[in-house]
Amino acid sequence: MIVKMKKLRAIAMADDRARLIEALLHLGCLEISEPTDKLADPEWAALLHRQDSALSQRKAELADADTALAAIKKYGRTKEKALHLRPGVSEADFLGEGAIANAEGASREINESLKEYARLQSEENRLVARRAGLAPWEALDVPLEGTGTAHALTRLEVCPSGVDLDAVRADIAAADAAAELYEISADKQQRYVCLLCLKSDEESVQELLRPYGFSVVSFTGMTGTVKENLARLDEQLAANRREQLAQTDAISRSEDSRDKLRLYADRLATETNRERNTESLLTDGTILFFEGWAPADRIGEVGKVLDDFGCAWEAEDPSEEDTPNVPVSLKNNWFTRPINMVTDMYSLPSYRGVDPNPLMAFFFILFYGIMMADMGYGLIMMLISLIVVKKSRPNGPTMKNMMPLMGYCGVSTFIMGALTGGFFGDLIPQIINLTTGREFVMPKLFDPLNDAVMALVGSLVLGVIHIFFGMGVSISMKVRRGQVMDALCNEGAWYLVFALGAAAVLTKNKLFAIAIIVLLLLTQGYGKKGIMGKLMGVLGSLYSNVTGYFSDILSYSRLMALMLAGAVIAQVFNTIGAITGNVVGLLIISAIGNTINFALNLLGCYVHDMRLQCLEFFNRFYEDGGKPFEPLCIQSKYVDIIKE
Repeated sequence: MIVKMKKLRAIAMADDRARLIEALLHLGCLEISEPTDKLADPEWAALLHRQDSALSQRKAELADADTALAAIKKYGRTKEKALHLRPGVSEADFLGEGAIANAEGASREINESLKEYARLQSEENRLVARRAGLAPWEALDVPLEGTGTAHALTRLEVCPSGVDLDAVRADIAAADAAAELYEISADKQQRYVCLLCLKSDEESVQELLRPYGFSVVSFTGMTGTVKENLARLDEQLAANRREQLAQTDAISRSEDSRDKLRLYADRLATETNRERNTESLLTDGTILFFEGWAPADRIGEVGKVLDDFGCAWEAEDPSEEDTPNVPVSLKNNWFTRPINMVTDMYSLPSYRGVDPNPLMAFFFILFYGIMMADMGYGLIMMLISLIVVKKSRPNGPTMKNMMPLMGYCGVSTFIMGALTGGFFGDLIPQIINLTTGREFVMPKLFDPLNDAVMALVGSLVLGVIHIFFGMGVSISMKVRRGQVMDALCNEGAWYLVFALGAAAVLTKNKLFAIAIIVLLLLTQGYGKKGIMGKLMGVLGSLYSNVTGYFSDILSYSRLMALMLAGAVIAQVFNTIGAITGNVVGLLIISAIGNTINFALNLLGCYVHDMRLQCLEFFNRFYEDGGKPFEPLCIQSKYVDIIKE
């Protein structure tokens, strides 16, 4: 359900700002927002400024702490366990000075090491590039600073690898120029050449070389031979890499501060949230004014805190104009809460809309089980869910809901697998046949491979039920809003069209067909003006709804398709394994194949299930666009806060 909100306005003394914010943070149920409807009121002109906020500083510190933790994870010698319980910390300790003791210094030191490491890497890249530029000239045994004598000069040049140096020498000779080309080395792209010529002939020689793509290479600032320079660069690279290793070692030695840094990061996240809410306070230096949103069932607790600080405040229900700005919080029971993950990935419902999670929970879990439909896969999903939830207590809205949802879908998968006789495909019959020579058939209600038509019909029937249920929700919403005729002339009329159509098919009575035509003429022109408008409304509604319902219902054939695909893939691998003639070979090949099949279907079934909910179900009634409720509260990612 969508939690009912109250709009709160309050005035407090400016001197109480810090203590009031601290009390509201402890309460954790009020989202402070900047008043927007007072900004144009001249009487509030003195309040139109904020006090200084440390939000940008807290964000920077939080980014540094997260960077330090990522560095420890990357360079630390001790790898974390995949599953571990977060430590519990009392609220007093979390908000006390002990939470940041030494952690701030550790974060700063690690980030300094990272900056130095990044600088060293950049320097290494520069040295490597310089060495790569020198390497082709290694055979040149003359000092790089030398450019020739009083009358002769040397130039280092490169040209494309396809250039015929003999032809170039012939051109030089034909021009009667005193010059010679010496090839130092070559690779697939270029030739590396040393030009020796008289200074008086340099200009004419360069003109001869230009058509062949020659270009001069210089090593400014380098002295000594190429080999000497390469040796110096190798020493610098070795020293650079030793320094890089020293920096990463320094970071790895900081892994003892990991727990402190995690607590520090959570503390900074909380302070960032506090500063973000504090920025919305308006003041003239003497009083504070703010607006906010709080759940209706907790407004009494907020009021008590405000009364304790002598605040003047009022709370009221949001108006229709407030709807786009009312934050949305969803409250569901243990069964439907994990489905919040689906809504969070799609979009939160509008405050005046309806929470779809309780409505689609049963269908989502059922459809997933139908598509997966294997007892073995269901058992694995339940075990993964149970282990992760018990061993690590996942935090965050996504992971916190994903694991229980996987468990529920695992139960549905196991049940559907029992009905279709699937346990890692036909692994058990294959093992029994291989070891005893007897044919064995798993007990089942129906076989999707042999009863594909039945599976398809069942999928389409479920689609009709799902869509009709969504239409019923839409009717309920419209009736509650007083849009009775709209509900009757749209979803209500199409309910009757489907019922009359079914009766016409079963009885073959033309009167039902006539009744459908009359019903459409009476209802589908509702709201349209003029005879032509109503006629076009009827034709447009008939086309869009007939094609729309047909394509939407047909989409549910994916339930049957994925069920068959998963079963066939599993059986194919089991059959290949059975060809080996021994149980060990069967189990190895079956394990490989079923692992691949399980991984593909785990994601594939989720995606297709999401599609059925978001496209076929939500478009019947869902109004999205809600903004999440973000109260001033403690933010924790790495620790569990123990309320006092």
